[in-house]
Amino acid sequence: MTIKLNGELVELSFDVGTIQQLLAFYQLEDRLVIVEHNREIILKDHYESTPLQNGDEVELVHFVGGG
Repeated sequence: MTIKLNGELVELSFDVGTIQQLLAFYQLEDRLVIVEHNREIILKDHYESTPLQNGDEVELVHFVGGG
């Protein structure tokens, strides 16, 4: 499956089928992340139940601390 992730086309393996699995794949599941799926903000409670489909657009915004 191919999705557009943060403006780039990305080929996902067959075992990445939800937003939750996408976050786990990129090791972001334990971080504060804002997820936009097809131009709609997804609440954290819906990550596991939001399926990804070929051609979807996903934006992931996560925060990095620093000083």
